[in-house]
Amino acid sequence: MHLIDLGIFVGYMVAMLGVGYYFMNQNKSQDDYYVGGRSIGSWHIGLSVVATDVGGGFSVGLGGLGFVMGLSGSWMLFTGLLGAWLAAVFLIPRVKSDKAFASFYTFPQIFKHLFDKKVGIVAAIISMVGYLGFTSSQLLAGAKLASGTFLELSLTQALVIMGVIAVVYTVLGGLKAVIYTDTVQWIILMLGFIFIGLPVAYYHVGGWESIRATLPDEYFSLTNLRWQDFANWGITILPIWFIGMTLYQRIFASRDEKSAKKAWFIAGIFEWPIMAFMGVGLGLLSKVAFEQGLLIIDLDNLDPEMGLPILLRTILPPGILGLMMAAYFSAVLSTADSCLMAASGNLSTDIFGKWLNAKPEKYQIRFSQLFTLILGTLALVVSMQMTNVLELMLYSYAFMVSGLLVPILFGLFTDKRDPWAAVAAMISGGTVTATLGALEINLPFGLDPNFFGVFTSLAMYLLVYYISDKKKQNKNKVYA
Repeated sequence: MHLIDLGIFVGYMVAMLGVGYYFMNQNKSQDDYYVGGRSIGSWHIGLSVVATDVGGGFSVGLGGLGFVMGLSGSWMLFTGLLGAWLAAVFLIPRVKSDKAFASFYTFPQIFKHLFDKKVGIVAAIISMVGYLGFTSSQLLAGAKLASGTFLELSLTQALVIMGVIAVVYTVLGGLKAVIYTDTVQWIILMLGFIFIGLPVAYYHVGGWESIRATLPDEYFSLTNLRWQDFANWGITILPIWFIGMTLYQRIFASRDEKSAKKAWFIAGIFEWPIMAFMGVGLGLLSKVAFEQGLLIIDLDNLDPEMGLPILLRTILPPGILGLMMAAYFSAVLSTADSCLMAASGNLSTDIFGKWLNAKPEKYQIRFSQLFTLILGTLALVVSMQMTNVLELMLYSYAFMVSGLLVPILFGLFTDKRDPWAAVAAMISGGTVTATLGALEINLPFGLDPNFFGVFTSLAMYLLVYYISDKKKQNKNKVYA
């Protein structure tokens, strides 16, 4: 590791900790810590949303997809565009128009309001576990980048470094620090892609003619995928825009409905095509370099997600490498901090909220910071047990989607609300997805376990609802 690169890397991380410390002194209440004072504009929210949703994990994951399948991997983030715009049209007006939601900090508080307390607690547990896994995936993404780029670092050492910085910075600053730094971090990542990563890699592998001569035609096609790939991405990524705690926090933090909708439209267009093609493009270029023999990779233990960091380490000169790594670590932090804040909010507001609300305001913030620290430590431990960033991210998403999607749609958009139906749907959907995923068996048509979890959740909701409704009708007949 060159001293220039080390200096840039360390300087960037120290700056992020400084931002966290600054906002620690600005946070005067739970409103400041968890929803940024509810007064943040659309551009800050929009860039924070896309930075959180794509972030370092998807950046590394997209590089892996580009390495394996080429430009068709970009379709994964097309589902993000669809989800963002559908949420802008249908979800945001519903949330912002309900005055009861105006004082909420978390997504499960909506469940509690629409159904009852037990539904809110179950939703909080599912959300917290899911975002704990997602935080772990971001720490793993940062560690892969660091260990693949700096030979002196092992994966475990890199995990510890990333974990400590991400957790401490988030503990100190709260959501306001997260959102404002997300804007800067996303700009750094975009500039790194546009002015460093893509042009240098393109030149290094010999330009367009060399790229076309090295890879087969399917790498440049947008149809180099199975329908199951798109369906599995869709059932996992699109619904997250309706059940993501990090996204609801940003809806709550927005000034008004118009600002929130604009932010979601901004986020969608940045996801696809902008980020999608840049991410898989770099992965494709790392595949070219690998085929040309320019990258030193252990063929017996080839990890496609390591192709991109190894490419950057190989082609970028000292100083420029440090800048590019700062860009990628920006993306990692922008997602890790948001997901950690979401899990912390579930614990402090939804699970221990009654106890915490009895404390003075300054102690509420300190306990919230303590919960964030505990969950961040757990996320670091989980990340040390995993190997694949994209797999861990999608698994965490799938667990939340299969448990939370059906009940929130019934709660927000219908009058068919039944607490026990919601609980049955959450537990059955999440359990089916988690069980099928753990068994790693071949499922019908090659579909993701999440498909079966979501439809199980829907079936259980309808079954319990209609049984309960039938009992109510029979009871009314007796009294009549």
